Amino acid sequence: MKNALGREVPDRLGERPLAPFQGAFATTPTGPKACRPQKTIKPGENKVIATIEEAIEATGLADGATISFHHCFREGDRVVNRVVDACARMGIKDLRLFPTALFPVHEPLIEHITSGVVTRIEGSMNGPVGAFVSQGGKLKVPAVLRSHGARWRAVEAGDVSIDVAFIAVPQADPYGNATGIHGKTPCGPISFCAVDAMYAKKTVVVTNDLAPYPVYPFEIQQGWADFVVEVDEIGDPESIASGTLAITRSPTRLRIARLAADAVKASGYLKDGFSFQGGAGGISLAATKFVGEEMAQAGIVGSFAMGGGTRLLVDILHRGLVKHILDGQAFDTEAIASLREDDNHVIMDPGHYANYDSRGCATYMLDAAFLGATEVDLDFNVNVNTHSDGQLLHGIGGHQDVAAGARMTLITIPTLRGRLPVIVDRATTVTTPGEVIDVVVTERGIAVNPKREDLKDRFQAAGLPVRSLEEIKAEADRLTQPPGKPTFGDEIIALIEWRDGTVIDTVRRVVGWE
Repeated sequence: MKNALGREVPDRLGERPLAPFQGAFATTPTGPKACRPQKTIKPGENKVIATIEEAIEATGLADGATISFHHCFREGDRVVNRVVDACARMGIKDLRLFPTALFPVHEPLIEHITSGVVTRIEGSMNGPVGAFVSQGGKLKVPAVLRSHGARWRAVEAGDVSIDVAFIAVPQADPYGNATGIHGKTPCGPISFCAVDAMYAKKTVVVTNDLAPYPVYPFEIQQGWADFVVEVDEIGDPESIASGTLAITRSPTRLRIARLAADAVKASGYLKDGFSFQGGAGGISLAATKFVGEEMAQAGIVGSFAMGGGTRLLVDILHRGLVKHILDGQAFDTEAIASLREDDNHVIMDPGHYANYDSRGCATYMLDAAFLGATEVDLDFNVNVNTHSDGQLLHGIGGHQDVAAGARMTLITIPTLRGRLPVIVDRATTVTTPGEVIDVVVTERGIAVNPKREDLKDRFQAAGLPVRSLEEIKAEADRLTQPPGKPTFGDEIIALIEWRDGTVIDTVRRVVGWE
């Protein structure tokens, strides 16, 4: 069947019926949320278990189960591989992994996919696992990729039923209260997996710092936790940051960031009470820095900024340029320290952030947001999931959630990466529909979505280089040879869900290059 973007999408995923994307806000949820399991405990019961293997046995984890994890340690994670390795040793197979994201550190999972220990994945696959699946590594059914808010919605709606949630926590007490901002190896907020802990049939808290009762602030509460395991290590905070989390030094990319900040200044939104989200890419970080400078120069005090917390956002908070930071995950150690020390740096879970099936999303309160892309097409549709070679190498993160909510969403991209164009006739994969994208900022000019003539007029009045996407694309195309294109087979390897659970696009297996 075809969705509202004309993309061919399947009508089923295994036994679950699917619905096609109809528009960014076309659907209205009905009916009750999924039931949470009833649990109780008697006085004096001990939740502490000695090893991961004993915890797996205690939960009754069996073939065909769904297990979930969070990604807050990013490339420093030590829990996913450890748990799946233990399942393999215990002869458990046909598992569905439901991580918030996978990273290159999780490359050992490829062996478990090959052996049949892991047969399904519903979560972002950044790096080798995504490449393996793209090139023919077999899963029983297509993978499913969701935004941060959509993952929360999927659990509450019953689209995904979690058998066991394994939650890495930097500090926990024996009753299961847990935090991500204290302990031996703090990683920042762990509230990504609060919905897992609440709805999973069994929840295992995995910590390397078992502290006396009570541990607080408790992002994971004692009433959700079935078992607590103390291990030697859960992750390395120094590996949370990566090259994508460093401010760009490229003159081209700095120009893009400068133009993006100038667009914000000219938009009419930059005034007292201004709110924004800064991304984690090099261009977005530079744009965040430049916007902070504009706020300081104009004497503007914003209401809040959102992240991924970074040292740049913390600096803006400490300078009094915003009153609050709302933070769902930490991208560096400075942000983690601020969460401990600054009362107005607030932990926010993905349900509060961006759950479509709710009566409030923090993203809907944003004035402006900087986001990236691997491709943008002439209809302003954005791809962040696949590369130009068609391989599935990135997750969605909060891209859809922020773009749908912010009053002005800016996509900041170079026109070329290497010798490959970023602006294309038709996106290889649509992650975020053009209807929620307002501005595309490149080093060759600023393109404004035709539905935002108000912004176009303001930018032109400010003397900014406003051009059409077609003009920018044509200029970039003249600088390079026509690029080759991947060829795809009929096999669907992944589904891209929109925030409401409808299917916005599919990813097919790459079979060649033309």
